[in-house]
Amino acid sequence: MGRKLYVGNLAYGVSESELQQLFEAHGTVVSTQIIVDRDTGRSKGFGFVEMGSDDEAQAAINALHGQEHNGRNLTVNEARPREERGGRGGYGNRGGGRGGYGGGRRY
Repeated sequence: MGRKLYVGNLAYGVSESELQQLFEAHGTVVSTQIIVDRDTGRSKGFGFVEMGSDDEAQAAINALHGQEHNGRNLTVNEARPREERGGRGGYGNRGGGRGGYGGGRRY
């Protein structure tokens, strides 16, 4: 399986195909994904690229991290698994019960 990379500080107009072309110079691109705002449909300025191998991923990081693209210096590093970002905090102990369960009940 490939290695997933986080790509940050993207110009808002960058498309997934443009992102793919940028990374293809450094190896096989398995997939690209630009994260968009659910409400507006606009890019959030970051995305993910999955490279075919660890070596290709490292080559892309070495070549593209800090490089200027569309007037912005890219951030390219290894994507962290979702679980590492804060984990699951239970029901409503972060963000005031956003899950919709037991909203407003105080014990």
